[in-house]
Amino acid sequence: MKKIAIVTDSNSSISQKEGKELGISIIPMPFTINGKEYFEDINLSSDEFFELLESGNKVFTSQPSAGNITALWDELLEEYDEILHMPMSSGLSGSCQTAMLLAEEYKGKVFVVNNQRISITLKHDVLEALKLIDQGKDAQYIKDILEVNKFNSTIYITVPTLEYLKRGGRLTPLAAALGGLLKLKPILTIQGEKLDAFEKTRTMAKAHKIMAEALVKDINEKLDPKGKGANCNIYVAYTKDEQIARDMVEYLKEYFPNNVITYAPLSLSIACHTGPNAIGIGAFLNID
Repeated sequence: MKKIAIVTDSNSSISQKEGKELGISIIPMPFTINGKEYFEDINLSSDEFFELLESGNKVFTSQPSAGNITALWDELLEEYDEILHMPMSSGLSGSCQTAMLLAEEYKGKVFVVNNQRISITLKHDVLEALKLIDQGKDAQYIKDILEVNKFNSTIYITVPTLEYLKRGGRLTPLAAALGGLLKLKPILTIQGEKLDAFEKTRTMAKAHKIMAEALVKDINEKLDPKGKGANCNIYVAYTKDEQIARDMVEYLKEYFPNNVITYAPLSLSIACHTGPNAIGIGAFLNID
């Protein structure tokens, strides 16, 4: 049986500590803040990040360097036969495409999984990949089964302020100013590859209701029309304040009383665009 290593990045909501416990490699996402380079969960903690972000500092995200990626692969291939490389969604970053190009030089030893996942959905697929490795499946088989399931997910996110979307270039200054005057709370959605606007409302409570109802609709009509959610994982993701995630879990239990609902922090790469106290909910179909 081939030895398979798993590599993902910190957009998976898996910490360096948890990665070591799972026996997988976590590539930290790089940030530039006031001209200084930081790496998520290496020399930049979540608390430090939000302190810098909320103080008005300019935060820029970038991709892991090609040299850092290939150096890790080379090190792992001294011990493992194959590598499953699982980056964040190709629709949200160029990291996946970069990895695919780099993998061409490794002649079938590195398998880049383009499964359109991020945050807790990516974490789930990493854990599924570990189970499949334990079952004796090879890297090509695991890559194929994860990619077949890639569009079987839905995500909704809302933010309490438009400020950080404006800073990150996701909104024009005029749109942000008008939205701020009207106290609008945008609801964003990820359906496969792209982050798009979905709806807007005046209060966070109303935003939560719109997201929950949209999630129910997606599950019943798209993800699991027969099981009505019985075959889905329901999750919550948040930035900064864990309590808002716990509150959202309790709220979603009204809609999904028979599901186990988990939560995890959004990666800092997303948080720099949403700002603190963003909340996201989503669902993905279980892999058979």
